[in-house]
Amino acid sequence: MNGYRRPALPVQTYRDDAGQPVDYGQRWAGSPPDDAYSRTSNLQRFASLHTVADSLIEWLQNTFDVRVEESPAVVDDFLQSPGDIIRAVRISPRDPAAAPLTFVLTDFPGVFLHAGALRDFHFPSCGCDTCDDDVVRLADDLEWTVHAVVNGGYSERYIEGDTWMESRLEGPEDTMRSEQTQVSELPEDKVALARTVLPPTGRWSAWR
Repeated sequence: MNGYRRPALPVQTYRDDAGQPVDYGQRWAGSPPDDAYSRTSNLQRFASLHTVADSLIEWLQNTFDVRVEESPAVVDDFLQSPGDIIRAVRISPRDPAAAPLTFVLTDFPGVFLHAGALRDFHFPSCGCDTCDDDVVRLADDLEWTVHAVVNGGYSERYIEGDTWMESRLEGPEDTMRSEQTQVSELPEDKVALARTVLPPTGRWSAWR
């Protein structure tokens, strides 16, 4: 992402209940304990994602021809409620063929990102101890997702007789991520809107 630089993130040691340092992302040599699914420890480490999101928002609005709306009302873009909101910003390219992005910073803390018409991303996706999320890796994923959208690597299309919706992200060096969702599981009003705004080919244009 030309011109974007990730802000410096604090380096901090986090400890478990026994006082031992936790190496997030490498915590479990085998299966995690059953109670790890219901624990959310050291949540303050996710606050760094707010720093990254704020930097991405600033970079997008300073780099591209966009409209910026900062208001709690933009959370209506999401398929599911983000929860308690600290900041909510929609960034819409003036070119309607390019996918808008909506950022919500939550008090979990975490970041929700909505792209285009029918796709939400969560950073972290869960946050429990079993997931063992490494914040640097989450920041990488957030930046990669934004990079794919603004560079025209994002598509949303109906498949199999409009029964399924597929969203696809294509990044640098042939990296790709896709997801399929049954249309019947999506909010009807959002599906109706998507049919009016999705590009004919399904591929959103690069931001300019």
